[in-house]
Amino acid sequence: MWTDGRYFLQAAHQMDNNWTLMKMGLKDTPTQEDWLVSVLPEGSKVGVDPFIIPADQWKRMSKALRSAGHDLVPIKENLIDTIWTDCPQRPCKPLITLDLSYTGVSWRDKIVALRSKMAERKVLWFVVTALDEVAWLFNLRGSDVEYNPVFFAYAVIGMNTIRLFIDGDRDEPSVREHLQLDSTLEPEFKIQVMPYGSILSELQAVGAGLSPKEKVWLSDKASYALTEAIPKAYRYLTPYTPICIAKAVKNASETEGMRRAHIKDAVALCELFNWLEKEVPKGTVTEIIAADKAEEFRSQQKDFVELSFATISSTGPNGAIIHYKPVPETNRTLSVNEIYLLDSGAQYKDGTTDVTRTMHFGTPSAYEKECFTYVLKGHIAVSAAIFPNGTKGHLLDSFARSALWDCGLDYLHGTGHGVGSFLNVHEGPCGISYKTFADEPLEAGMIVSDEPGYYEDGSFGIRIENVVLVIPAETKYNFKNRGSLTFEPLTLVPIQTKMIDVNLLTQKEVSETVGFHCLLCTRTSLFCSVYKNHWPLFHFIDPESNSELILNLIQL
Repeated sequence: MWTDGRYFLQAAHQMDNNWTLMKMGLKDTPTQEDWLVSVLPEGSKVGVDPFIIPADQWKRMSKALRSAGHDLVPIKENLIDTIWTDCPQRPCKPLITLDLSYTGVSWRDKIVALRSKMAERKVLWFVVTALDEVAWLFNLRGSDVEYNPVFFAYAVIGMNTIRLFIDGDRDEPSVREHLQLDSTLEPEFKIQVMPYGSILSELQAVGAGLSPKEKVWLSDKASYALTEAIPKAYRYLTPYTPICIAKAVKNASETEGMRRAHIKDAVALCELFNWLEKEVPKGTVTEIIAADKAEEFRSQQKDFVELSFATISSTGPNGAIIHYKPVPETNRTLSVNEIYLLDSGAQYKDGTTDVTRTMHFGTPSAYEKECFTYVLKGHIAVSAAIFPNGTKGHLLDSFARSALWDCGLDYLHGTGHGVGSFLNVHEGPCGISYKTFADEPLEAGMIVSDEPGYYEDGSFGIRIENVVLVIPAETKYNFKNRGSLTFEPLTLVPIQTKMIDVNLLTQKEVSETVGFHCLLCTRTSLFCSVYKNHWPLFHFIDPESNSELILNLIQL
């Protein structure tokens, strides 16, 4: 079993002795293809379902196996499906239509923009395989995949045709009206709705009808099966599609929607923190109860749809399991003696949230405060960074780790990921990571997370996460007229200041922390007054442990 640093502890706990854990990213861990080469008999064939492996991974694995005298071969029938007699049917739930107040751009205008990119690259056809790209392109959302507002579909866009491959009775009146299926449209905007399962045969027909020099554009993350449907000479493959990039750069309507969503999320979490402060000392709040309560407060907000991922509610040693999910067998009770880490988020109709806060309901130790403050310093270093246009996210990763590195600490996950607008909470092509993957440069309008952490196995976990918007930065000079960028925090949830050792912060870091709390007070206090007669933030801040910080906050 291969997995990365986010899951090392979890995998070790959940797998029995029949499994060997391969810790990806460590020096002595072989890749899957290297391991296969080391154990296979001479001239072996490795069978893979071509519908569930991306084309780029197939290419890499096939090359490695072939160089060692082996073959990677597609199998026609998935063997797991053959024996899985009670396999549930693929979900086919109703769709949600989004109007211009949420999307800012109509699906017709998105098709026009896509065709313009196709013309630039001299391709005749574009195949949309990523579910969030289909949803974004047509301004539709679904619920076929838990926590992700997407639906099972493909799309094939030609210069004069639009084909949407989708199953089930999903063309209810609102969807038909949204897609203008019953309207008299110009032929180039008339959508042909086709069965989901016909995508392979349709692509094969497209490939068979191509003339020399005509191309079909696919992502290299599309399945090998669909990629092979187009003859190699006619394929145009790229790591990121123009839809992926356009989706990542939010327009004015999307950014305003994300701001609204994060205000609502802040209200819900401040209500939660207020409740936890009162209930945890009673010894009756478990990880599961806290997670359920967070969902309850969020569900009271306008346009709440669902959670954006399974809530990570972890106290004490469970906090060191980076992607921990509480279950009855592991469910711990929150106490005044342990650190509590809550990583949670929601899907609202106007935006997607993802926030992590680490807190203590008693008195944190000096070491816990020290570790928390190093993480906070890294969080601030990223959020306050000013960097040139064209900078890729991986160049900012060391900003988040520097304070931890200075004292010999680190964390085994990336620092940030792209966030969708009422779409997947993890999206490409941007990110902040130690891995120099082929991420696109950060652009104004992109939204990413800023989430450094530190994890002490068997003791505690610390993570501080905000979602931030890339915006233009004003600088004294402008080298080569290239311009600069910085971040605006969208997350407006308070940071528990009793966890901070102020003596470890610079004056600039204190100012940044004060400024962040002033911003969230300004943007959310009016909304909180609807629910309470007091602002829960100040109940959540311990003035005795950080008098200088609170004094500055009150003065401002």
